[in-house]
Amino acid sequence: MLAFHPQMFVRIVELDGPRAPMPRPLSSGFTDRRAYRVLGVYNPSESSDAYFILPNDRDEMWFICQRHLRFAGLHDTAAHHLDLPDLHATAAD
Repeated sequence: MLAFHPQMFVRIVELDGPRAPMPRPLSSGFTDRRAYRVLGVYNPSESSDAYFILPNDRDEMWFICQRHLRFAGLHDTAAHHLDLPDLHATAAD
C-alpha cells in the first residue's frame, strides 16, 4: 500500500541520459521553477519505481517517475502549482 500526505508538493529535478525514466517532465508541460501538488501515487508490480500523479502547467495529469522528483514541502493551500523562490537570486538583485 502506498500513502501520501494530501498537502505534499514536489519539485522537478529531471534526470538526464539514455536510462532516464519516461516521460521526461520538462518536455511534458512541467518546469523546474514550480512545485506541484501530488494527486496520487502508483507503483506498478513490474517496477521498483513509483509514479506520482501530478498536474502540469496545462492542467493535464501525468504519471511522473519518482526519480525525477524532490520533496518541496507540505503546503496548506488549494493551489495545484506553487512558484518556487529563485534559488539563483542574490541579495543584490
